[in-house]
Amino acid sequence: MSKRDYYEVLGVSRDAAEADLKKAYRRLAMKYHPDRNSSDADAEAKFKEVKEAYEILSEPDKRAAYDRFGHAGVSGNSGMGGFGGPGADAFSDIFGDVFGDIFGAGRRGGRNQVYRGADLRYELELTLEQAVAGDTINLDLPSHVECGRCSGKGAEPGSDPVTCKTCGGHGQVRVAQGFFSLQQTCPACGGAGTIIEKPCRDCGGRGRLRKTKTLSVKVPAGVDTGDRIRLSREGEPGRNGGPPGDLYVDIVVKEHPIFARDGQNLSCEVPISFATAVLGGTVEVPTLDGNVVLKIPAETQSGSVFRLRGKGVRSVRASGYGDLYCRVQIETPVNLSEEQKEALRAFDDSIQGGGSRHNPRARSWFDGAKQFFERMGA
Repeated sequence: MSKRDYYEVLGVSRDAAEADLKKAYRRLAMKYHPDRNSSDADAEAKFKEVKEAYEILSEPDKRAAYDRFGHAGVSGNSGMGGFGGPGADAFSDIFGDVFGDIFGAGRRGGRNQVYRGADLRYELELTLEQAVAGDTINLDLPSHVECGRCSGKGAEPGSDPVTCKTCGGHGQVRVAQGFFSLQQTCPACGGAGTIIEKPCRDCGGRGRLRKTKTLSVKVPAGVDTGDRIRLSREGEPGRNGGPPGDLYVDIVVKEHPIFARDGQNLSCEVPISFATAVLGGTVEVPTLDGNVVLKIPAETQSGSVFRLRGKGVRSVRASGYGDLYCRVQIETPVNLSEEQKEALRAFDDSIQGGGSRHNPRARSWFDGAKQFFERMGA
């Protein structure tokens, strides 16, 4: 079953702010929490769907990858492990995100926490010729880069983030409610522990800029659909000194108008004339290295397959080349003149007069059919 759009799951627009995402997530998580819906079998599945959507959209790197590539760009980011780092324990994640402000169990991130960059995926379409011979492809990829003006700090040059006076840099504050003293995220700094008083004018305090980068990808000879090229450290950049993620390039070879590929072997259909099939002859056959001459023996039947050794492809996983299999198809003449039709009828009459000597397959088929009907009538 295909996944629903993450924005649709949370019920927010694609340009929703982080605060709106968190608000929608908390509302839906409380609504579908299994402990509150013990009689609803679908509640747990909906809860997990909401949790997965928020995990992706709440992190800028993953959200950028999802906006660009959809679910394929963040496949494996949610749940237990996969792209973007290991998944969090379900219990602590539920109480950290939903009930953290009440019970003080929220997970602190802050501007100083180190994050590994998100992994990205890119689907690269190649022609058969490119896949067989190899090629170098330039990819234009949207990405986040460190702001050069503030060196990723988010503050204007000459200034630095200052310790939040409300929480003293802890990112959380204690609030007295009756007999209880509760701990919740600091409303002033949002849990970061610091405040940027003079945001960088280029990045607006985010410390990163969205740009398009061009990567040169070397495609090795012999790749096929389903192969994957891993470009280490070419994914989204990390945050606060964290390592960048990786870029995975998934290969898709487009359908070829002449050849079909099966591993190292190629196959194609070769039309031949009726006269060539009867009398024999030669026909030019295209290969990836140029045309070659295929010899057609006399009395060749339609559907016969001829093998051209070494005219296939070389796989990245094996040495040597495969073969090219040519399946001949006798082409029925069309748009005949009356003179040609009369000549053909005369020829057919002469063939039929020779009995089964000229048509052994037809005679054998009719004899088999006759025996079948005789057994049915017995």
